[in-house]
Amino acid sequence: MNFEERAKWDPQIKQVDEIYPIYDVDAANIAMDFKYGDCKRLGVGYCQTKSNPIVDGREQLILCGIQNMPNKRTVIWGTELEEWHNHLFPDDIERHTRAKSHLFATTLQPTGPDSFDVEYILQLEVGGNLPNFLTTPILVETVKGMFKYAEKVFGNEESMAPWIKPEDEIEDIIIAERHSLLMPL
Repeated sequence: MNFEERAKWDPQIKQVDEIYPIYDVDAANIAMDFKYGDCKRLGVGYCQTKSNPIVDGREQLILCGIQNMPNKRTVIWGTELEEWHNHLFPDDIERHTRAKSHLFATTLQPTGPDSFDVEYILQLEVGGNLPNFLTTPILVETVKGMFKYAEKVFGNEESMAPWIKPEDEIEDIIIAERHSLLMPL
């Protein structure tokens, strides 16, 4: 995820950065004993939201990953890092109230040659002293915006054409993009 893409569906976003990417995903797969699919991407990200009349700006420090699962399923996941990871926050940014995504996950499951199902899970603690009845409508509208944007993008065959490739070509791309101590250059 980058700022430009997220800004297309989230009017509250102010900053999105992948601050600590983990390039050796094979080491991550070994550490997970290959139980959770094939790790395609992993790292620590930072995001910050804008202030609005109800909620001041929030920030998050999230461990995120992309796992390719059997049967062509993909899980995009993230979880908030603990307070003792605060030293990982960017030094040049003023601290804000911390929102905590205890868990977010998007699971994509192919259902045919040109269709798929999506499941989205978000467990978020907004932080601060605001009651849920004030913050929940903002979250609901943001998630609705994400799905409206996704429907527009994924429903456009022309924009999706570069992403729909034969399986053997996809495997070649995955191997070529892999950075690992185990993969020779």
